Amino acid sequence: MYQLADRAVEYAQKAISADKAGDYETAVKYYKIAVDFLTKYLMLYPDAPLADFYKELIGKYKQRIAYLEKIMAEKPREDISTGTNSHGSPGGHVDPSAFEVLTPEQRSKKTFEDLVDLESVKRALKRTVIYPVKDPSLYPLGWPKGILLFGPPGCGKTEITIALANEIKAVLINVSPATVVSKWLGDTEKNVKALFTIGREYASKGQPVIIFIDEVDALFQQYSVEVGGEKRGRNQFLIEMDGLTSKEYANIPLFVIGATNKPWNLDIGFIRRFERRIYVPPPNKEVRKQLFEHYTKKLAEKFVLEQIDYDKLADLTEGYSSSDIVSIVKEVQNNIVEEINEKGISPRNRKIKTEDFIEVISKHKPSIDTRLLEVYKEWNKQYGTYSED
Repeated sequence: MYQLADRAVEYAQKAISADKAGDYETAVKYYKIAVDFLTKYLMLYPDAPLADFYKELIGKYKQRIAYLEKIMAEKPREDISTGTNSHGSPGGHVDPSAFEVLTPEQRSKKTFEDLVDLESVKRALKRTVIYPVKDPSLYPLGWPKGILLFGPPGCGKTEITIALANEIKAVLINVSPATVVSKWLGDTEKNVKALFTIGREYASKGQPVIIFIDEVDALFQQYSVEVGGEKRGRNQFLIEMDGLTSKEYANIPLFVIGATNKPWNLDIGFIRRFERRIYVPPPNKEVRKQLFEHYTKKLAEKFVLEQIDYDKLADLTEGYSSSDIVSIVKEVQNNIVEEINEKGISPRNRKIKTEDFIEVISKHKPSIDTRLLEVYKEWNKQYGTYSED
């Protein structure tokens, strides 16, 4: 079963070695062979435990192939080995396509005011990030640089991180586990250092920076097929985290935020580096009601709403996440639009009723496993560092 995956790893490592040596033609050839082996593996074993991981690798290898073919076809505008990265920061050997660096102008403009819920999380992030950035002189003992957001999926961990970045006008470096693992293959420590180097370059000039790692628990999973120096990468990551509290970098506005749905899978050493561990809970009844009200207001711009029973909708969605509720309202919209098109009626003549929502809710199961809610609460009691109490 693993022969194809093993061959893919073999050729990926050859590709990376050639890539590092500047032999881009050979690197492209070997990357393509690795992609071919992984594609065949997924065709034979679509439900394999590492299927999603290999899909991400295929995507990243194809991205690298396209990048190398481009620079082979065109004269590079900078020395790839010593030039600056695409964001204007000196990066040494940093691949400009390695990380997604978003300035305030390149992302959603949402701030805390645009988020309906998560008031306790907002308050915790104000204390941990916004106030230190606003006036660092008030913190002679320093402030936390590592923040872990944990809780059920779809409850706003990514959204609130983007809003936080906008609150402090930060550069947001977005890192997914697949990007990290694939970029670390064969060159683990160097690329971990590159990630933090980019962050420190911006922050050292006074620009707030947030390194955001979604599904951060995946960085600590042991894979049955070892594809590189993951263990060395994790160790280097912890070393870099420790470096943020050193005298040299203690006062720069650089924060690392990790998000996870499975905090119990995290290594204890990792947990310790993230001084602030904040529970992002599912919405309670009042918040669910507010979410329905918020999103149906947008529908009212185009359609006529009857008197919607928001309390009933909130009762029916016990255990639903914020993203579940958004999906429900969107599905109501889709149903209404379909009916308008099929029957050829005017949008103003099709009123949206409470029953339209109830019908969708009856077919839309919650994405949160309610059995895990107690596990989240227990983990929060043991490791969480912020409470409204």
